[in-house]
Amino acid sequence: MKIFDTLSQKEKEVVKNNMVRIYLCGVTVYDDSHIGHARTIIVFDTLRRFLESEGTKVKFVQNFTDIDDKIINRARTENTSTDKISTRYIDRYFVEFDKLNVKRADSYPKATEYIEKMIDLIKGLIDKEIAYVSNNGVYFAVSKFKDYGKLSKKKIDELIAGARVEVDETKHDPLDFALWKFANDQPNWDSPWGKGRPGWHIECSAMSLEELGNDFEIHGGGRDLIFPHHENEIAQSEAFTGQNFAKIWMHVGMVTIDGVKMSKSLGNTKTVEYVLQKWGPNIIRLFCLAGHYSKPIDYSEDMLKETITKWRQVENAYAEISNPEKDDTVLLQHPNIMEKAIRPRIEEELNRFHDALNNDFNTSLALNSFFSVVDEINNLASAEYIAKSVAGYLLPVFTKMMNILGLKISEITKEENDEIGKMIERRKIFRDEKRYQDADNIRKQLLDKGIILIDHKKRTLWMKQENIGN
Repeated sequence: MKIFDTLSQKEKEVVKNNMVRIYLCGVTVYDDSHIGHARTIIVFDTLRRFLESEGTKVKFVQNFTDIDDKIINRARTENTSTDKISTRYIDRYFVEFDKLNVKRADSYPKATEYIEKMIDLIKGLIDKEIAYVSNNGVYFAVSKFKDYGKLSKKKIDELIAGARVEVDETKHDPLDFALWKFANDQPNWDSPWGKGRPGWHIECSAMSLEELGNDFEIHGGGRDLIFPHHENEIAQSEAFTGQNFAKIWMHVGMVTIDGVKMSKSLGNTKTVEYVLQKWGPNIIRLFCLAGHYSKPIDYSEDMLKETITKWRQVENAYAEISNPEKDDTVLLQHPNIMEKAIRPRIEEELNRFHDALNNDFNTSLALNSFFSVVDEINNLASAEYIAKSVAGYLLPVFTKMMNILGLKISEITKEENDEIGKMIERRKIFRDEKRYQDADNIRKQLLDKGIILIDHKKRTLWMKQENIGN
């Protein structure tokens, strides 16, 4: 498997020795997560699912930034503690991303749990004379790290112009960044240099090095983190360890809204809570995977409406292969259809699916192959070819693709299943008795429950449609 590495600007093979270690920069928990966060997290969730489906062991770490000026300001505004603010939004994160069918990470380190590790890192950098203490805090001396700028590919003067540089006359250089900020107000922690709080960048270095060690396989996040966050992570981590920090830097493109960058000041952000209520988890996952992960993607209501039609086809395909004919009579009439038609077409698309994901994780092409398999299943169903053994071959392929993409058919309880079965039986009786109005009434009753009937020559199937697009 190859992934484009932002640092080397070329595709690099993912090393799969005993384990693939992935660190994903998570959210700062001062507000609701939005569709931009969702895209990045869904891309990496799908990457992890694919690696695991190939038999690769993955250690997946995603942090929470739970101490930050934004969190402090929010707590002051609400006259509460930073702990209560961060806990509220961490709890909300898990509720929402569980609904998005995102697998839980192996570890969710919080910055406040790693203060001692950060202090150790800063001590080491001071000892190496790569960091220094000023009147306002401890700073990393950018000029002491000769490779600074290697990730963002900018020159030092460009970086100075583009950096979010805090005004501090005690810094040796305008580009030097804070490792520790002195602060007497709460929350603060003791350090050898005085009470204060960690800088943003040192948090991720401490957490990733402690959780994954040096030279781990993939470090990821949104493209907006390339500079200064990831650039500074590299500088302080490699200056401290003297070793390579991460093998591959994988960055996900931004989500725009009708062509405009999402911004709270513009009021055009779409929260995860909103998109879940309006579109549901499967449509959102399909949207987030529809374009190449490294490119921007535009949130469009029209595009999402079109995706509903595709999802209905997925639901239909699942209904057909999960409730096939009980025998293989159709194969007696067409004895060569499996080996000469069905299996070659499905295997071709499955190979394309895997090739797409192995080639810089092209989920857009992978989705094309998935929908080709869905179309093939529905065409076979229309031709009455879904015999028992045909479904037995198709269902595992379909299920594997669904699991990798993180898609999930709406579940139904045993009680609902029994009730639907009885209603379909009554409808059959009415149809046999030519009581078509009564039969149509049952269809409408089921439709009101989100149940769609699929009539075949010898039987009637049903499927539960996800309630979306309202």
